[in-house]
Amino acid sequence: MDQTVSGARSEQTISTLPPNDTTTMDAMGSNAKNKQQDFDISPTSMRYQGLSKSQVRGFHEDGFLVINDIFDSAEIDTLRDACSEPEDIQWKTAEKTTHALGLTTRSNAFLDLARDPRIVERLRALLGDDIQLQHSKLAAQPAVADRGGFAWHQDFAFYPHTNTDLVAVMVMLDDATPDNGCMRMIRGSHRNGLLNHTDNDGVFTGMCQEPKAWKEHVGDVVDITPRAGGISMHHCLMLHGAGPNQSGEPRRGLVYQYRADDAFQLADRVWDDTGLLVSGKRSEQVRCEAVTLRLPRSVRYPGYPFGNAWNQEGELARKLNQKISG
Repeated sequence: MDQTVSGARSEQTISTLPPNDTTTMDAMGSNAKNKQQDFDISPTSMRYQGLSKSQVRGFHEDGFLVINDIFDSAEIDTLRDACSEPEDIQWKTAEKTTHALGLTTRSNAFLDLARDPRIVERLRALLGDDIQLQHSKLAAQPAVADRGGFAWHQDFAFYPHTNTDLVAVMVMLDDATPDNGCMRMIRGSHRNGLLNHTDNDGVFTGMCQEPKAWKEHVGDVVDITPRAGGISMHHCLMLHGAGPNQSGEPRRGLVYQYRADDAFQLADRVWDDTGLLVSGKRSEQVRCEAVTLRLPRSVRYPGYPFGNAWNQEGELARKLNQKISG
C-alpha cells in the first residue's frame, strides 16, 4: 500500500538571482477530451485512475505529490545496478549535480520503468489517456560533501510546449532528505505562470530571474522527501530547486518527464526517446493555449545528434539570417 505524504515546510531559500522583466504564462489551459476541464475536480468530471480524489486535488492545488512505497527494495536494487555507465557514476567525484540523459535507450530496466503501470496509471488521472515521454535522465547530487544543488527554475522554461500538460516523475534510488540536497518546491507556484529565465542580455540562463517568486513565499517552501522506492510528481510550471548535498552520500533519482499527447514541443532538444508513447494512442492533434512565451535558444547539449525543436530554419535561411543579424 503506497503512502502519500507532503514535505515539511522550510524557511530557507536556495539562491539569490538578479531581478529581470517578467514573461508570464497562464498555468491552466483548456483541456482536451478525457482530461479534467479547468481543474474541476467534481466526481462527474474527473476519472480517478491510480490517484485518489485527495491526491488529484492536492496536485492541482499544490503542484506536486510525494508518494512512498511504490517500488520494493529488490526493484530499486535492480535499477541501481543498471546505473553502471560512466555518465551514471559522475556523482562520485563531481562538484555539481549531474544528469545522464536518454536512460531508456541504455537499459530495458529504465524503459520498462518509463511504462510501468504504477507510474502511468497515476499520470492518466492528471494528463488523460494519451501520454508521451518527453525525456528521461538520472539526476544525482554528488557524494562530495557540500557540493551540488541547483537554482530555482521551472522545467517548462527549458522546453516550452503548446500547452502545460506536462508532469515530471522522479523515482528515488536513495532516501531524499534536506541533508542530502532533496528537491524543494514552492507550494502553489505553478499557478503563477511561466517566469523569466533570461538575463538582461536576453540569454537563457536556466535559472529563474525573479527573486520575489521565492523571497515573498518563504513560508510555502516545501522539502520534497520521498524515500527510496517512492516517487515525486510535479507540474511543469512548479518553481523548484535544491540545496547542496551536505551528507557526503549520493542522492540519486530517475526522472521521467511526461506530456499529454496533444502537447507539441516548441523549443529545446529532441532526445532519442522523445515522443515515446507510454499510454493510449497518438491523436495527431495539437492543443494550443492562448499565450505568448519566450523560446530559449539553448546550446546546453552541443553535439547531440537528436535535433532541436527550436531549429526550424533551413540551411539557406540560416546562412542568410546570420548575415542579416550581423
